[in-house]
Amino acid sequence: MTVASREGVDPVRLNSTSPVALIEIDNPPVNATSQAVRAGLLAAIREADSDPRIEAVVIACAGKTFVAGADIREFGQVPREPHLPDVINAIEACSKPVVAAIQGTALGGGCEIALACHARVAEPGASLGLPEVKLGLVPGAGGTQRLPRLVGLEAALDLVTGGRPVRAPEALRLGLIDRLSSGDLRQDAMALARELIGQPLRRTGERSVAPLDAETASAKVAEIRKKARGAEAPGKAAELVLLAANLPLQDGMARERETFLELRSSAQSAALRHAFFGEREVMRLPGLDSVEPRPIQKVGIVGAGTMGSGIAIAFADAGFDVRIVETSEQALSAGQARVTDVYDKQVASGRITPAAQDERLKAIGYAIGTSSLLDRDLVIEAVFEDLEVKRALFRDLDAILPPGTILATNTSYLDVSLIAAATSRPADVVGLHFFSPAHVMKLLEIVRTDATAADVVATGLALAKRLRKIPVVCRVCDGFVGNRILSRYRQQAEYLLEEGALPHEVDAALEAFGFPMGPFAVSDLAGLDINWARRKRLAPTRDPRERYVDIADRLCEAGRFGRKTGAGWYRYEDGKREIDPAVTALVEESSQRRGLTRRAISADEIQSRIRAAIVNEACKILDERIVERPLDVDVVMMHGYGYPAWRGGPLFEADRVGLQPILAQVKERAAQDGPGWEPAKGLVDRAASGAKFYP
Repeated sequence: MTVASREGVDPVRLNSTSPVALIEIDNPPVNATSQAVRAGLLAAIREADSDPRIEAVVIACAGKTFVAGADIREFGQVPREPHLPDVINAIEACSKPVVAAIQGTALGGGCEIALACHARVAEPGASLGLPEVKLGLVPGAGGTQRLPRLVGLEAALDLVTGGRPVRAPEALRLGLIDRLSSGDLRQDAMALARELIGQPLRRTGERSVAPLDAETASAKVAEIRKKARGAEAPGKAAELVLLAANLPLQDGMARERETFLELRSSAQSAALRHAFFGEREVMRLPGLDSVEPRPIQKVGIVGAGTMGSGIAIAFADAGFDVRIVETSEQALSAGQARVTDVYDKQVASGRITPAAQDERLKAIGYAIGTSSLLDRDLVIEAVFEDLEVKRALFRDLDAILPPGTILATNTSYLDVSLIAAATSRPADVVGLHFFSPAHVMKLLEIVRTDATAADVVATGLALAKRLRKIPVVCRVCDGFVGNRILSRYRQQAEYLLEEGALPHEVDAALEAFGFPMGPFAVSDLAGLDINWARRKRLAPTRDPRERYVDIADRLCEAGRFGRKTGAGWYRYEDGKREIDPAVTALVEESSQRRGLTRRAISADEIQSRIRAAIVNEACKILDERIVERPLDVDVVMMHGYGYPAWRGGPLFEADRVGLQPILAQVKERAAQDGPGWEPAKGLVDRAASGAKFYP
C-alpha cells in the first residue's frame, strides 16, 4: 500500500510482513508531516489494523531523521484533511501494538506521533521535543495531553513550555521512551513489537496523571509567564498541560486544538514565524549561490582572552583543529584555564560527557607567537580593540601566512577596511564578529569590505552553518549593524535619564517590553570601560552640536566599570543588583547642570522612544546598504541583543505598530536632541507612501 506524492515517489510505504509490519515514512529532507504523509500514514495504519496476517506494527523513517515536524511549506495555509490529530488518534486506537523507531529528531508532530505509539525505541543520539512555543503555538495533536501521561506534570511543563528537546538517554529516564537501541534500530523496534504481541496495549491517552496541588500549579504557571517575558504561548501551554490531570484525553485535546487555532492566527505567532524563516533566509545571500567556499579545517586564534577562548571552544565543539596563540606563557595559561573551566562546567551540568570533553580539549592546541600558525586555513584575531594593534598584527600575519589563508578580525566596531589595508591580501580579509560568550551566542556578523572576495564571504557563511551560528552579512560602518543600533538607543536611554528617568526605571520598562535585560544592566554586565574607550576614540570627530550625556564617563572616571568592579549603573552586593543612591544623585546633578527640569516619564514613553531610535537607525543602515534586507536587521537584534522574538524584530514590528507614529516620534526627538537624530530617508519615504518593510 502506498500513497503517491512528489513526482510519483511514495512518502509512506507499508511492508506487510508477518507478524510485524513496517510502516516507513520517506519524505525528504526531514520527513515532515505534509498532507501526503498524513494521508499515507492514516491509510497504512488502517490497513495494518485490518490485515489478519499482521500482529504488530513498527513506524520508522527513511533518511537520517524521524519526523522532524510540520511541513513549513504549509505554514499559513488552510490545513487539508486528514488533520494530524485524527492520524495520531488512529495510531493510538490501533488494536495491534505500534512501536516507534526513532532516529535523528522527533519534533513537534513527529514527537506527537511517537507519543501515540504504544512503545518507543530510540537511538542514543536521537532527540525528542515539542518546540511549538518557539513559533508562538502550542502542540496541536495531543502533545500537551499525552506527554504528561508519560513523564508527569512537572517534566511536561518544562518540555512543553520551553520547547526544549531532550536527548534519548534523558528521554529514557523521564519515561518518554521505553528503550535505547543497542545498534540496529529497526531490528530492536521489531523485537519490542514482537514482545508486545498478545499483551494489553499501553495506550498513552488512557494513563492517569498525578495532579499538582493548586498552590504549586499556580506558582508554576506564574513562573513560566514571568520567564516568557510577554510571550503568550508558554503560559497557555502550561495551562493545557495541567488539564491532563483532570480531563479525559479527548476533552483535553479539544481544548488544546482550540488554543492552537487561536494562537495560529495571533500577531505573536506571525512574528515568531517571521523569525523562524528569517533565521534560514539570512543564510542565502543574493549573488553567492554558485560560489564555492574555501575548505577550512585548521583554525588559528590570536588572543586567549574571554573572546578568543570562547571562539576556540565554538570551533572545537564543531570538530575543527584549533590552535590558540598568545604573547606570553602567563596569558596562554590563563586562556587554557578559561577553556578547561567551561568544559568542566558543561560536564558537571551533564551537557557533555567526560569523553566529549577530552575529545574537545585535545582539539585545541596552545602556542607562543604567530609563527605556529603557518599551517592554518583561517586565522581569527581576538586581541585588544585598538585599530593600530590590529593593523600591526595583520601586517605580521600577512608576512608569514601562505596565500589563500583567510584572515578574520573579531572587532566589534573598528573599520575592517583599514585593518585589511595593512595587508597585501585585502581580498582574504573579513570580519567575523562573534558575540560574547562566543561559544553560546548564536549570532555571527560577517563583515565584508569592498575588497573581500566572494568566496571568503561564502566561507564565512559555511563556517556559520557548521558552527550552528546564525550569520548576517553586512558591510563596513562603525559598529556594523547591532552595535551601531545599540549605541543609538543607549544614547536615547541616557537622554531619558537627564529628563527625569532613573536607570532602573528605563531597564524595567524595556524588560516589560520583552528584553531580557535593560541597557544599563547590560552595560554593567559587559563592562562600562568598553564603550568608554569607544567614546574617547570618537571624541575628536563628534559633532560639537550633538547632545552628549557624560554620566557614563563620570562613572568610569570613578572606577565604576560594572559588575566586575562591584559598581556601575548599579551597585552589587554578593552579585545582586541594587539601586545605588550615588548614581541617582549623579543623574539628578547632570539634569541640574544642563538646566533641565526633571519629570516623571512613563514606561510607554520610554518604550516608544527606544523603539523609534532603533527603527530610525535601522532605516539609515538600509539606506546606506550596510545590509540588503530588513530581515537582516531583525535577525541581528533578536539574536544578538535580546529584542523579543515574539515581536518579530524591530522592523517587522514597525509594520504592525505603524510607521507614521514612529516617524512622528523620530521628528520630535530630532527637534529636541539635535544632530544624529535626523529621520532616515527610508523611514520618511515608507511612511509617506504607506509602504511596509514586509509587504
